[in-house]
Amino acid sequence: SFIFVHVNLILNNLHYMNLAVIGSGGREHSICYKLKQSKKVKKLICIPGNAGTQKIAKNIKEDLSNFKSILKVLRENNIDIVIVGPEQPLVDGIADYLIKENIRVFGPSKFASKLEGSKSFMKNLCKKHNIPTAKFGIFDELDAALKFVRENGVPIVVKADGLAAGKGVSICKNFGEAKVKISEIINGKFESSNKVVLEEFLDGEELSYFSIVDKNSYKFFGSAQDHKRVGEGDTGPNTGGMGAYSPAEILNDNLEKKIKSKIIDPTLTAMKELGQSYTGFLYAGLMIKKNEPYLIEYNIRMGDPECQVIMTRLNSDLCEIIDAATKNNLNNIEIKWIADSSITVVLCAKGYPGKYLKNSEIQNIPKVISDKNNQVFHAGTYEKNNKIYSNGGRVLNITSVGKNIIEARDKCLSNLKKINWIDGFYRKDIGWRAISKK
Repeated sequence: SFIFVHVNLILNNLHYMNLAVIGSGGREHSICYKLKQSKKVKKLICIPGNAGTQKIAKNIKEDLSNFKSILKVLRENNIDIVIVGPEQPLVDGIADYLIKENIRVFGPSKFASKLEGSKSFMKNLCKKHNIPTAKFGIFDELDAALKFVRENGVPIVVKADGLAAGKGVSICKNFGEAKVKISEIINGKFESSNKVVLEEFLDGEELSYFSIVDKNSYKFFGSAQDHKRVGEGDTGPNTGGMGAYSPAEILNDNLEKKIKSKIIDPTLTAMKELGQSYTGFLYAGLMIKKNEPYLIEYNIRMGDPECQVIMTRLNSDLCEIIDAATKNNLNNIEIKWIADSSITVVLCAKGYPGKYLKNSEIQNIPKVISDKNNQVFHAGTYEKNNKIYSNGGRVLNITSVGKNIIEARDKCLSNLKKINWIDGFYRKDIGWRAISKK
């Protein structure tokens, strides 16, 4: 029997898998980076990928809205599991489509994706299930919206109801500014919806809290703090994220209990009651006020750039975790983290988040040594004739791990100096809240 058990163990360890990651940003590069470390991954493809993913996976150019073409690529490459990085394909129903075709998908259904895809759906769910969130109103008509602003005062948060690529939220400090932003949304600035969600402004500290969820259970999947504003000192317009660090020092055991019992548990229960169990990554964007958590938004995928700092701190096999999640077997998995801090600084093309420069060569990436403590995750890049060029927007994520946040930040800034890309800019103060407490 000893020989039988031994042979069985060997056979189990030979269970290799072919994986596909969908997306082209820094989030997807960091997911590929972590998957690549698994002994269980035989083949890794990225659709469509970027100049960074192509060094560790096979990039396959495909239109993410064309599910038929994506299915063809998955079949040709004998893919066992698909990990969907960005929100748009999930909101469009890619998980439902591929599951019908008997392909395992890590990511929520079209209905469950409404937690991010429709702010009004999420806010109404909070109201019904007493999930703590900011006071709100939902409008598709200007006069009623402006009445809400007058009654609730400023500052006020103005949000597009549907997806807006990280650009649908404005904190308006006066009535005039609120009127402009509300009018833009109601008049169809964002194709996803012309409904506007207005929220009271909560003053507190932000926290990104991540879970990995299957039909039976969920596990904590890291915490981070993200810097959304383009300028140092958190000034200027909102962006998709200028940098992040992990772990978020604000998170303690007492706060985590409240987050689970008041926010995550009732949300997952509510989805089950709707007959629509949630599966995949679930990212709760929270505001912490006097040690009480309030839900600001849900994202139905890993954050970007939060994913980059979480992947560099993950001390477990990501392939094993995702395999278990797609089999509703997370209960049997232990997820481990390194104690060190990780920080990522986003290197953007000049002009971002407005009209930005494209097609500029970035020469010095090889000067940064790639190891477990230092990584350059690509976002808006492409390769041509063995040279790396920027696609504009958020271009690279310079990510470093250190014993503490100050050490991690200093490594990061030193690597940015080595790259010295003249057509780019970045914030030097990522992590300032945590650093100022040191």
